[in-house]
Amino acid sequence: MSLSEDRKLSANSLRRTANLKALGFRTTKGLDQLSGLIGQERAVCSVNFGLSVQSKGYNIFMVGEPGCGRTTYAMNELKRAAASMPAPDDWVYVYNFDDPSVPLAINLPAGKGRELTKDAADAVEELKTALSKAFDNNEFEDSKAHLVKAFQDEVNSIMDELRKWAESKNFAIKRTPQGFVNLPLIMAPPVAPQNGDAEGEEPKAQEPVLREMQQEEFEKLTEEQQAELQKASEEISQKTLEKLRLIREKEKDLKDKIHELESQICRVAIAPVMSELRAKYQPNEKLERWLDDFTEDLIANFNVFLAAVRDDQADVDFSRYEVNAFVCNNPNDGAPVISETNPIYYNLVGKVDYENRQGNLYTDFRRITPGAMHRANGGFLLLDADELLRQFMSWDVLKRVLRYRELSIENLAEQLGYIPVSSLRPEPIPVDMKVVIVGTPYLYYLLNIYDPEFSKVFKIKAEFDSEMARTDESEMQIARFVAGFVEREGKLHFTAAAVGEVIEWAARLVEDKNKLSTQLNKIAEILVESTALAKAEGKRQVGIDHVRKALSEKIFRYDMWEEKVLDEYRNGVIRIDTDGFEVGQINGLTVSQLIDHSFGSPVRITANVFMGTEGVVNIEREVRMTGPIHNKGLMTLSSYLGRMYAKKYPLSISARIAFEQTYGGIEGDSASSTELYCLLSAISEIPLNQGIAVTGSVDQRGNIQPIGGVNEKIEGFFGYCKHNGLTGRQGVMIPVQNEQHLMLSHEVTEAVKKGKFHIWSISTIDEGIEILTGVPAGTPDKNGDYPKESVHGRVQAALEDWLERSYRYKKVISDRIDPPKKKRAPKKSAAEAAPEQGGKEAE
Repeated sequence: MSLSEDRKLSANSLRRTANLKALGFRTTKGLDQLSGLIGQERAVCSVNFGLSVQSKGYNIFMVGEPGCGRTTYAMNELKRAAASMPAPDDWVYVYNFDDPSVPLAINLPAGKGRELTKDAADAVEELKTALSKAFDNNEFEDSKAHLVKAFQDEVNSIMDELRKWAESKNFAIKRTPQGFVNLPLIMAPPVAPQNGDAEGEEPKAQEPVLREMQQEEFEKLTEEQQAELQKASEEISQKTLEKLRLIREKEKDLKDKIHELESQICRVAIAPVMSELRAKYQPNEKLERWLDDFTEDLIANFNVFLAAVRDDQADVDFSRYEVNAFVCNNPNDGAPVISETNPIYYNLVGKVDYENRQGNLYTDFRRITPGAMHRANGGFLLLDADELLRQFMSWDVLKRVLRYRELSIENLAEQLGYIPVSSLRPEPIPVDMKVVIVGTPYLYYLLNIYDPEFSKVFKIKAEFDSEMARTDESEMQIARFVAGFVEREGKLHFTAAAVGEVIEWAARLVEDKNKLSTQLNKIAEILVESTALAKAEGKRQVGIDHVRKALSEKIFRYDMWEEKVLDEYRNGVIRIDTDGFEVGQINGLTVSQLIDHSFGSPVRITANVFMGTEGVVNIEREVRMTGPIHNKGLMTLSSYLGRMYAKKYPLSISARIAFEQTYGGIEGDSASSTELYCLLSAISEIPLNQGIAVTGSVDQRGNIQPIGGVNEKIEGFFGYCKHNGLTGRQGVMIPVQNEQHLMLSHEVTEAVKKGKFHIWSISTIDEGIEILTGVPAGTPDKNGDYPKESVHGRVQAALEDWLERSYRYKKVISDRIDPPKKKRAPKKSAAEAAPEQGGKEAE
């Protein structure tokens, strides 16, 4: 058997089909549904450990590509763990009677927050009634009147005493709108006796009386008399001031007694309501202190309650006695699990809302709203890394809370110092929660590199794999996933053959016949689309044809550019030969990777060789169209040529290799073996089979190395050959290591089965060059020489010939530039010369 036949792969090795017998069901109806994840043992172990550790910093970063079930699994696991945990305390904000700008935060047992809010509101209503009844009681009015009368009696006594003392000084104290004034008194002259009465009584003389001195009379007094009266007046004024101070003290004492009376009545009236409120929420020291402040403030402002009762239209604000149920938990629901899908700063840390009142912004403690971290306190918070890092300041505040375990509600603009606004400063709340972030590997390593605090707050890495080993068990897990998806979504059930096609497609997703994809969202897409096609046909279950059609239509929706490139081949714009033999020309294979689709296409590679010492030069490299990996593969060719042919003499070659009709960047070394075949053909002048496209990397020793995108490359070349007409001599040559990656389309495998297309698997350059040329590669003898008719022998002969000719050419050029000097004959003596001259003359 020739090497070409020996290295051919059978159709069965090009695609691994699902083991339907091992699945053991006809349809997914009645099949056990999948619970948990598929093929994520490492991630599951990490998550379980992370949830079991309660120490600071042991938060979890779930690493994986989108679609592998990270978020769904995280939510399910967090809910499972939270169900067995006690519900955390409620938190309420209340008015701070000492400093209203700093509302107080009080924690209560789960479920008590809303109760306290309702009880506080009910208590205010009860207090209105209780106080109204207490102060409408006659006993209060009688007690108050008694205190007022006693005060008035004392004042009258003091004033009488003062007047008498002033009269003893011949002064009268008179009250005016401007205050008290002192008026000197003088003795009025006695009045003449009047006639007796009709009965003949004797008339009586009137006694002299004191009267107020008039201004004219005062002015008639001497200066000494005036000074004496002025001095007496000042003494009386001083005494009057002392008595007035005493009266004010008595008045203040009256007010204190009345206030004490009111306070006593208030305390008695509100005692039942407040006692009931205290008893319900004991023990809670902070709430007790607030209720004490509540009581004292209520007593100081009891008139407000009375006004509200007596006048329905009175605008009375009782908001300070309300309770803001900030965070409330159900005691029967376990710990909270919060998933914040829009983690902007205020959604995480909460905020203080404002109300616009006629152009003025107003707020109070009742307008403090919680953030996701408040609601997750005592439980779990689930975030998406990409969304979190997009939001300004969100990542920074999350780290700060996790490090210090305390959460303050701060205005973002004020925090940055841009707009210093006077606002509330709610009391911080202690935070104890576990954060789980879902992100890609790129973001995980980026944070590790650029954020030194990241590893301190996220010590658990749960890495999700995008693939798993393909076994009978894992195939059954895919089937159970299909069954569960069908039941949840209320869709049609799948036949076993249809499930098998889904399993095979899951292997194609990871480009490995021995593995399956764990990107369940992509699998779910095919299930939905297959079901839609089956329903459109009126079927009651989804069959294999529906799955294949769904896959075909999915590709069709994304392969517009692939079709455009194929049209260029069909129209002859891009030249590719798929039949015959050519020297120094070969078909390489490339993969175009779009965001949502990748496809393979052939490219013609040519090589020209000629005498010189420049070595192997890639034209694309010279114009900087190639990347470093491609350049590495090219330099490997020179190393290979030196190893094979330059151990006894130096290489003398100039070669140019080009990817024809490529106008964009080229990267990767998967064409390095292809370039080497083309180069060997050009040197040896042995033609290469144009019906065989080649892919594969090569090392310095001539070993073929695996490449990526093998399925797309084969299918791309097959599509072009199919358009030109399959001859039965066409195919693709791949590295032997890529056999495990083959999950080719049904069309390609069918063509191989019918002998219309072939796949060769090789491990060395020698195997590949024999298949391409039909000429033995050649094995060196003990002297390092190759058989003359072998590929290596003809390459060696050509290189030796070029080297020899280059030496001859260099010698010719050297002789032209500096020709060798002729030897001069020795000089003869005169005697010897004479005969010659004579003879000459004789002639």
